[in-house]
This record gives sequence, C-alpha cells and structure tokens, in this order.
Amino acid sequence: MTTPPRPSAPRTPAAARGTTTVADRAVRRVAQRAAAETPIPGGVRADGGSAAVRGPSARVGVTVALPYPGVLDASGRAVQRHVTARTAELTGLTVRPVSVHVRALDRRERVPEGTQGPPEASGVCLAEPGPRPARRARRPWSPRRLPVALGALAVAAGCAVLLYDVVAVHAAGRAPAAWRVRLVAWLSAHGPDGGTVTGLAAAGTILLGLWMVALAVTPGRRARLPMAPPDEDTCADLPRGAVAVLLRDSVAVLPAITRVRVRVGRRRARVRAELAFGDRPDALEAVTRAAEDALGGCGLARPPRLRVRLRSGPEVPAAAAVDAGGGTPG
Repeated sequence: MTTPPRPSAPRTPAAARGTTTVADRAVRRVAQRAAAETPIPGGVRADGGSAAVRGPSARVGVTVALPYPGVLDASGRAVQRHVTARTAELTGLTVRPVSVHVRALDRRERVPEGTQGPPEASGVCLAEPGPRPARRARRPWSPRRLPVALGALAVAAGCAVLLYDVVAVHAAGRAPAAWRVRLVAWLSAHGPDGGTVTGLAAAGTILLGLWMVALAVTPGRRARLPMAPPDEDTCADLPRGAVAVLLRDSVAVLPAITRVRVRVGRRRARVRAELAFGDRPDALEAVTRAAEDALGGCGLARPPRLRVRLRSGPEVPAAAAVDAGGGTPG
C-alpha cells in the first residue's frame, strides 16, 4: 500500500525571499506616535489613524486634535510633513503625503512673554465658554466669487462681440453688423420716456445696481454663525447645518426619543422631538438640557434662541404636545 504524496507547502517567490513585511497595524501606530510628537506649540493629540501597505509604499492617514488658538493650516501642514518623514524613516517604506483629519481643537492658554517652554494643551474643549472679547464678533466677508464671475463673463462677452464688429468694420472694410445698426437706430428713436420697454430696462438696471450695492456693503455667508473669538486676531464661524447636526445628535441619543428634527436659523433654533415612552415632563427637561448643552458647546458669539417641542408617539396615551421656549438668550 502506497501513501499518496503530501501536497507541498506554497513556496515564497524568489523576489520576496529575504524581505521584511511591515504590517498595516504597525505603520498605523508609528504614524499616530509621530503625529503626537509633532513639534508645534501646544502639542498635538492623536485620536486615530489608518494605514494600507502595498509593497514598498504605504498610504497613511491620521486623526488629530490641534491646539487652538493657532494657525490651523500651518499646524496641519506641520503634522503632515512630520508624520510623512518620520513614518518613512522608521518603517523604510515610501510614504505618500499623509492625510490629516482634524477632529477637534484643544484650547490652550497663552504663555506670557518671557516664560520658557511651549504651552501645553489644557484638554479643554474649544466650545467651553470663556471670557468674551470686547470686540463684537462678525461673519467673515464672502469673496462673492459667483456674482463676480458671472458679471465679468457677461461684460467680457459683450465687449468681445462689440470689439470684433468694430475691428471688422475699420480694419477689414466690412459693413456693420445688422444687430448693431438696429440697436443704434432704436436708441436714436427712443429716449428715457420711450415707452414700456425703456421703462422696464431702466427698472432692471436700477434693480441690478441695488443688488450690486447690497453685495458690496453686506458680508454675506448668512448660512454661517460667528463664533466667539479668543482674541482680536482670530475669526471663526460655524455652518448652521453643523450646529443643527450637533443639536440633533445630542438629543437623538437620549432614551425614549425616536425622531428628532432640528432647524437652525440666524436668531432661533427649533428642536422637535418625538417621545416613544416614559414621563413627558422629565423627557422634556432632558431634551432641553441636552440641546442647551450642545448649543452652548458650539462657542457661538450670539447663540440663537432655543425652542424645544416634544410630542408623543403613537404608543404614548397623552396626545398633547409639550412646548418649552427660551433656553439660550439671543
């Protein structure tokens, strides 16, 4: 009786023999450690990371909390450069520019002039209320890229067409375009009181001028709420959508709350929640407290006035809705 031969173990290819393979988990830990060691004032807190090794190269990402106040773009670039260089040095891999995701900002106290050593992160969330500056917080001015681009494009197109016709008439000896002849004839026969068409054109021009003046004297960005700056050199804001998400998430985690709808305006924040079971007054108090804490934690210069409305679900016998107004003064 003969024994069948055992299948041979898979052999390592010749090109891969004698090589060292670095696991993704090891690269991720090295990147997180390198992010925490970034030499910037206030320090960096590494909250997570990711790594994918493909042969001799690796893609790395880190999630960090940066110190605030500070120049955030410069801090982010410093973290990216340090993590990229340090990870490549310690692992021997070719590391592409690291993806840096800023999850939070850690407020740090300013170090008085003449003291030694960089300030350390206090661990206090940026949203904690602090002393308000005397300067009134305002929204940053919008660059108005779309209106400027549309206006410049329309003017450039009109000037290009007119210039082409004028050059064709004077340089090539062609006859003027029919549209220019008709336009000149119509303008010569119609004055400011030339009828409905002239009046509509004048009204449109006036409205366009008023719109451009409004764009010039207003900051825009009505969808953003200004934050309370820690000093006169810092300006920050939050999208109203982000504030609505924070309010919704803070209320949705409460027990017995099944549905939450939030609408945040410039002056008012409305929270509507649905109660599945439990005591209504206690639930209303918990929802109001959670919404107030979330709204106060945003660090807004002028928090919108909070209005909470709690209604019963189909399982709750009481059908009357409970309404709580007030909360954070506007």
